[in-house]
Amino acid sequence: MDKTDALTFAAERLFDRNGYTATGMDRLTQAAGMSSRTLYKHVGSKAALMGRVLATRDRRFMESIEVKSVDALFSAIGDWVRAEGARGCLFLRSLAETGGETPEIAAAVTAHKTAFRRRIHEIVAVDLGHDDQVLAEQILVLAEGATHAAVYRGVAAVSSARSAACLLVEARR
Repeated sequence: MDKTDALTFAAERLFDRNGYTATGMDRLTQAAGMSSRTLYKHVGSKAALMGRVLATRDRRFMESIEVKSVDALFSAIGDWVRAEGARGCLFLRSLAETGGETPEIAAAVTAHKTAFRRRIHEIVAVDLGHDDQVLAEQILVLAEGATHAAVYRGVAAVSSARSAACLLVEARR
């Protein structure tokens, strides 16, 4: 793992646990085991680092939902919550913290949410055997809601959303 990857990994853990604003550069340099000069040389700024963190997280998450059914989607989201923790969506939390005013963060969030929406539409189309825009949007809302409800309900929120999603899919068959 090179220095930039190590920094990204350390930063993701800190940003996810403490938030973007509360994570200072001193904590980042300490966690990555590098000087602030080296940190800035490799990533440029805290906002650029957060953009990198979000892009890396997006790749991992999207790989985790390479599935062919709505049921498998919610299973994968449940696995993600168990592995990553139930703190809600890092993308939306970072956007809320910065008020959408940090271009690197806003761009990463927009890219992720666009890809996530597209992926859900693909999963629904494969599962049903045809496109269903309305159902895909309903599944999207259930998936997003389950991620946030998991903050206070744990993975049980994902299980409840999974049950509701399966009922919706069966009603559309």
